[in-house]
Amino acid sequence: MNRFLTGLCAIACCLPSTWALAAPPPADKADKPKDAAADTEIPRHLKDEASHTTGTLTIGGKVLGYAAEAGILVVHVKDPMDSDPPSGEKAKDAPVEPEAGMSYVAYFLGKDQNPARPITFIYNGGPGSSTVWLHMGAFGPKRVVTSNDSHTPAAPYRIVENTSSLLPESDLVFIDAPGTAFGHLRGADKEKAFWGVDADAHAFANFIVEFLSRHGRWNSPKYLFGESYGTTRSAALAYVLQSEKAIDLNGVILLSQVLSFDNGPDDPNFNPSIDQPYVLSLPTMAAAAWYHKKVQNPPATIEPFLAEVEQFATGDYLTALAAGNSLSAERRAAIVQKLHAYTGLPADIIERADLRISGGVFEQHVLGARTAGRLDTRFAGATMDLLAKEAEYDPQSAAISSAYVAAFSDYVRRDLKFGDGRTFKLFADVFRYWDFLHQPPGVPIKLPTSTNVMPDLAYTMKANPHMHVMMNGGYFDLATPYFSAEYELRHLQIPPDIARNIEVKLYPSGHMVYAHEPSLIALHDNVADFIRRTHGSGAAGN
Repeated sequence: MNRFLTGLCAIACCLPSTWALAAPPPADKADKPKDAAADTEIPRHLKDEASHTTGTLTIGGKVLGYAAEAGILVVHVKDPMDSDPPSGEKAKDAPVEPEAGMSYVAYFLGKDQNPARPITFIYNGGPGSSTVWLHMGAFGPKRVVTSNDSHTPAAPYRIVENTSSLLPESDLVFIDAPGTAFGHLRGADKEKAFWGVDADAHAFANFIVEFLSRHGRWNSPKYLFGESYGTTRSAALAYVLQSEKAIDLNGVILLSQVLSFDNGPDDPNFNPSIDQPYVLSLPTMAAAAWYHKKVQNPPATIEPFLAEVEQFATGDYLTALAAGNSLSAERRAAIVQKLHAYTGLPADIIERADLRISGGVFEQHVLGARTAGRLDTRFAGATMDLLAKEAEYDPQSAAISSAYVAAFSDYVRRDLKFGDGRTFKLFADVFRYWDFLHQPPGVPIKLPTSTNVMPDLAYTMKANPHMHVMMNGGYFDLATPYFSAEYELRHLQIPPDIARNIEVKLYPSGHMVYAHEPSLIALHDNVADFIRRTHGSGAAGN
């Protein structure tokens, strides 16, 4: 069951196997004063804070000046002015309404903000992850350099100007989830108020509305960019912004998408009779086998090979799994051999797995005495327990996380002048509290089923037929397989004319597409082009 929980927390760019080591003290304990003296030092209410700095970024020989704002913006479940304040002696002891101080870093091109420029709200996922990954790895003006497919050596790390920053195309707001980075929670039932699929979407919606108001950006073209669980958030958030805040988005950009949790490759054996995850993750396993030279007579390029695997997966393999125990011995043997040829797994492992290969089983066994990566199967590391059924850690997370944390911790304090005297929390301890139940559009209650926000995205695209959607994915991502993402988008309940607003871009990288520098460049070029094509008045006809 441990693999199931770590799989959930690593649906974002995070440390799936080291969560317990990296997580801060639970928010309910960390925020409580130990004695009366401490009560005078820990504020009862959170407050907005901001540090303003400037910087330059050189791209193509052109020096671009920008303004940066790092700070805390306090959001509430409801407008606090809607409630009458307690009076007299009751005021001191009255319970505090739940509030979240959400930390963020925003970048604006030039000295003065231009309301006509696009603005993109960017976040990682988790749930419970800060947004250090996209900030320092993808689109901020600075990025940390990490090794391509091996462990990055320890400090000092190299921080460089990011010529793939999106700042020339859009102003950028990197938002940390409630309780992460430099943020805190306060108030009665604060975890329930902010930690859940729907509660999280409303918190981000309230942040965005407040940010637009404070910065005079209501008439700017608006975009969401979410990674991993951040894509789950984006679908729910786009619906909240559309249906409750009357905000039409120009575009939603998804990276390493997961909209329906039933499609996850982590321990699908806990959901028997649902064979779809095995089918949709098989091409990614084949991509990993191809990369590590576990495929006999491999083709020179990966795309034709993956097309062949996709056809087998949705054809003979799906039919065999659907047969269940009625599958004949001859047919079973043929499927085992085909799976062996495509994945490089030993035939006896495939047999013992009953043809149903979970992500953890594949990572543990495909390379023999070494463990393949989960977020990026190009990575490999020493196996912790050779007798274990499934992988016990993710080599890619172990390879790059220290570089990201150290780079941001130095950069935010040294360059952005924010964070001194504060604890940076890479993750929040959300999983004891997180509510995965979701209330989709048109349903009066939260459904007691696996999280699925496909209806939210479909509703928003139909309500706003000019909103464009871009999905980006990596061939080597076994946390959120690219074929699963394509499958989800093909099954949105939208008419063909609106489906034309969806585009898909794939890269020879993993979950964190940008960790592979050539893919970072391609990702930037594709997203920049997407924003340019969809932010103007003529975009409605696209």
